[in-house]
Amino acid sequence: MGLFSLFNAEVAMDLGTANSIVIHNDQIVIDEPSIVAVDKTTNKIVAVGKRAQQMQGRENRNIETIRPLRGGVIADFEMAQHMIREFIKMTSATRSVLPPALRMVICIPSGITNVEERAVRESAEQAGAKEIRMIHEPMAAAIGIGIDVLEPIGHMVVDIGGGTAEIAVISLGGIVCNKSIRVAGDEFNDNICEYMKKQHNMVIGERTAERVKIEVGSAVSELSDPPEDFPTLGRDIVSGIPCEKYVNYKEIAHALDKSIARIESAIMETLADTPPELAADIYKTGIYLAGGGSLLRGLDSRLSSKTKLQVHVAEDPLRAVARGTGIALKNVERFSFLMR
Repeated sequence: MGLFSLFNAEVAMDLGTANSIVIHNDQIVIDEPSIVAVDKTTNKIVAVGKRAQQMQGRENRNIETIRPLRGGVIADFEMAQHMIREFIKMTSATRSVLPPALRMVICIPSGITNVEERAVRESAEQAGAKEIRMIHEPMAAAIGIGIDVLEPIGHMVVDIGGGTAEIAVISLGGIVCNKSIRVAGDEFNDNICEYMKKQHNMVIGERTAERVKIEVGSAVSELSDPPEDFPTLGRDIVSGIPCEKYVNYKEIAHALDKSIARIESAIMETLADTPPELAADIYKTGIYLAGGGSLLRGLDSRLSSKTKLQVHVAEDPLRAVARGTGIALKNVERFSFLMR
């Protein structure tokens, strides 16, 4: 171990609305839900990540679970700061007698405002980071997918996370045109909750909606290999009694249709803004999907049908952005002009 590694530590973080991933020494060391549980009487942190998620929807009157990020940006500054600090503590980056100087690269949505960006930076500083760089999510996703973002060829990346869908055309190490819309995994969950309420007279929680999305979520109403109907547990609106209803993928495709149509519309608008030479490149290279939302059954075929382009789902799309952020951290000199 050299002197540099003794007195300096480097951490890459995908600070996501739904999940946060931390990379240290080229390894994913943290992959936890972005949730904090707080004791309201003492204002102390009870749990962070998976343990806090287990409490979500099951809190007593003294415990509150908080998601510090909404729509891809920090909604609760204090809780975000606690969460980042706790995640950093979980790594081996700061486990020494003399805590090393911490350098961080954090990915942020491309549509983030200056105020929101400052909130992310200040949260990381308060959590102990000495040097902070930021990289936009679509760029990090492209790097994580394996695209050479520095070459003079146009690539379109669509990153559908928990809070935002990021659509960007990338060439020569820059974002040529992009759209960031707050339609993603969280909205899909809301759509499912609303559908269950209207069609089945049943109230379900956020975690149950997430399970439904994973088990029978679909972007199209016809699948060649459909999943089995999923038993969904919740509370009957009329009687107030706990109940179970079976839900199929066609119902969820109907529930998510309007939200997916908004993502389609944003992609079409971005394509319309793309310079013709880059549009010609995208015709050959296709569209790359990343983020948890890209795992929705039939989404790639639906987008391909809409755009008449090839659509590729990234390998391990949930971690593509985090991997790209880690590569950017490891090659700061090469990618420095991509960061803020």
